[in-house]
Amino acid sequence: MATATKENGKRFSFEGKNIETESMVRGEIVAKDEADARAKLTRRKIKVVQITKVKTKRQKKITQADITVFTRQLSTMMKAGLPLMQAFDIVAKGHSNPGMTKLLMTIRSDVEQGTSLANSFAKHPKEFDRFYCNLVAAGEAGGVLETLLDKLAVYKEKTQAIKKKVKSALTYPIAVVVVAVILVIVMMMFVLPEFGKVYQGMGVALPALTQVMMNISQFFVSYGWMIILGLVGSVIVFVKMLKSSHNLQTRVDALLLKMPIFGNIVRTATLARWARTTATLFAAGVPLVEVLDSVAGASGNIIYEEATKGIRTKVNQGVSLTSSMIATDLFPNMMIQMTSIGEESGAVDDMLNKVAEFYEEDVDTAVGQLSSLMEPIIMVVLGSIIGVILVAMYLPIFNMGNAVGG
Repeated sequence: MATATKENGKRFSFEGKNIETESMVRGEIVAKDEADARAKLTRRKIKVVQITKVKTKRQKKITQADITVFTRQLSTMMKAGLPLMQAFDIVAKGHSNPGMTKLLMTIRSDVEQGTSLANSFAKHPKEFDRFYCNLVAAGEAGGVLETLLDKLAVYKEKTQAIKKKVKSALTYPIAVVVVAVILVIVMMMFVLPEFGKVYQGMGVALPALTQVMMNISQFFVSYGWMIILGLVGSVIVFVKMLKSSHNLQTRVDALLLKMPIFGNIVRTATLARWARTTATLFAAGVPLVEVLDSVAGASGNIIYEEATKGIRTKVNQGVSLTSSMIATDLFPNMMIQMTSIGEESGAVDDMLNKVAEFYEEDVDTAVGQLSSLMEPIIMVVLGSIIGVILVAMYLPIFNMGNAVGG
């Protein structure tokens, strides 16, 4: 039923009179059609004066950045004393993504009809994961929704920032390598053959380096498009297999952790996210077993996800969190010691928040150092490849000049 509402729901703006207060009200509502919209407004004791379907713009994909901004806005408005429904209206109508507006109006409609906010979010698992819903449910149960929304906003802002830093650290060298490969292919397929025609017409003997490059160029001319299609096809197949194969994803995640330089950044970012998620849920009063269940899904790395599931099983059997973490052999000593102190003092959330802050700063430093280190290395490698090709192309001309001079 929820799926149908989400897919077929249309937005209607309305103006009407509240039967109980005799006051005029305006707003928007999500419904299947105009009749459904009128029926919903009648249930809300609103006599419709005018109702109009809102023209929808092209919807963009809803990202976690959209969810983060929404969480911060909703938290700020509720802390300012605005009622939940009014806050939803303001945030939804002010959002630049029509898809996000539609989603928020659907959730608002569910809440208005008596569904809890956490359960309304849970109907949209792609946008609101179990961690998000658990925290909202804890806020509703404890009557501190605005406080936990603020914690949730801080959590999402920090985890989003960490993800961006890790992506930037990995994207830059990958992008440069891709550009280098494209440049080499273009030179081999289009530039070197022209030089080959010139040298063939001159009837000169080519140096060994030039001959090797010409042979490679001839291979690219003959099979270049097959190579390009093969590379593109391989990338597409790999990405699809990565999404569908648990074993492949496990191997890739394990490989990422073992990579020199990059592996340390990925591991540190995962530890920061793990600590931040655990601390946020624990501070909200969610039981530890349920905390670990959510943390496993939010860890971002299958190796740590499986390890967290193992920790959850042991904690459920009565083993301490610290001992369970030690058994995985994945958590650094500092994090284990801080967790141990937290368990002894009853302040696990405070200790893990400090751990998260430490590792987040560590990621900042590592990404900065990596950027300054990678730029000269990539430039040297790229320059060397292009330099060898250029030398190979012009070497026969240099040799001819030397022969004439001699």
